[in-house]
Amino acid sequence: MGRLSSRQALAIKDQSERAATSISSLTFADLFCGIGGFRLAFEAAGCRCVFSCDWDPHAQRTYFANFGEIPAGDLRQVASNEIPQHRILTAGFPCQPFSISGVSKKKSLGMPHGFLDETQGTLFFEVARIIRAKKPDAFVLENVKNLLGHDRGRTFRVIFETLSEELEYDVHFKVIDAKLVVPQHRERIFIVGFKKPRPFIWPSLPDLKPRISQILEPSLSEKYTLSSHLWKYLRDYANKHKAAGNGFGFGLVKLDGVSRTLSARYYKDGSEILIPRGPGRNPRRLTPRECARLMGFPETFTIPVSDTQAYKQFGNSIVVPVATAIARQVVVALQAPSIVKPRQLVLLDVS
Repeated sequence: MGRLSSRQALAIKDQSERAATSISSLTFADLFCGIGGFRLAFEAAGCRCVFSCDWDPHAQRTYFANFGEIPAGDLRQVASNEIPQHRILTAGFPCQPFSISGVSKKKSLGMPHGFLDETQGTLFFEVARIIRAKKPDAFVLENVKNLLGHDRGRTFRVIFETLSEELEYDVHFKVIDAKLVVPQHRERIFIVGFKKPRPFIWPSLPDLKPRISQILEPSLSEKYTLSSHLWKYLRDYANKHKAAGNGFGFGLVKLDGVSRTLSARYYKDGSEILIPRGPGRNPRRLTPRECARLMGFPETFTIPVSDTQAYKQFGNSIVVPVATAIARQVVVALQAPSIVKPRQLVLLDVS
């Protein structure tokens, strides 16, 4: 290929600069930001954060340590005019009212769950309030897979109809398992919406064949090893439920495989993900750094809080590589012209 003329070179440079300017103008608001998983994803896609909020002071501390900003507190106390205009809204609104474990626990205690949980279950409508007021070009929401089936699908229908009919967004949703990019079986539903219909395509995740052995630290404190008392309790508990035909039990992982889902309750006993240490030795919990790796956070990510808080934070977070892949597809879609998409009746299949 011959050398470019000066005019061609200038044209290419101009296109590159316009493309860079276009991406950097894609601002986003990070609601229920936690420790910044969505922020890492959208910054990797070239976007710029203009607002963040989370009510947990420990999560705020971790967020500040990594991004130099303290998120605003309770979204319910934030007026929409206090939030800067933004092109994209992200939100991992609280999942406990809809998760299988959360619903089971609340039922056993006679507590309300789903939208009836006035503390956390109604926070989706706070997200809707901000979308209604700020009218971003796009949004990306994340929650547990069980959101689809909660209350026989009625919960998700309310969410979908609020976003698509009341707020008039073109809405896409998909359950994605992160096990192709991190060694963890973690299914989460992502909901993507566009104010004007766009040619959005869900990302195809590469199969990196991740293994638990790849995230383990070479040496660590004995404090992560289960006591003989706790190890006996977990085995007895598992045997009890196995005899009763239930599926409860600890998760002793295979080092060449993937783990169960890391949850915010991991700090209690670590039972869902235990690392074997060989015959005659008690297994151990993951360390906070290993949890960070399990969620796809970079090695440079600072963990300034206690182990207990770190376990909660990573268990509540999103898998960064999955969110990054989605963020990039959202950016691609927003850079493309809007499309004409006739409104039609959507029959939800939440099976």
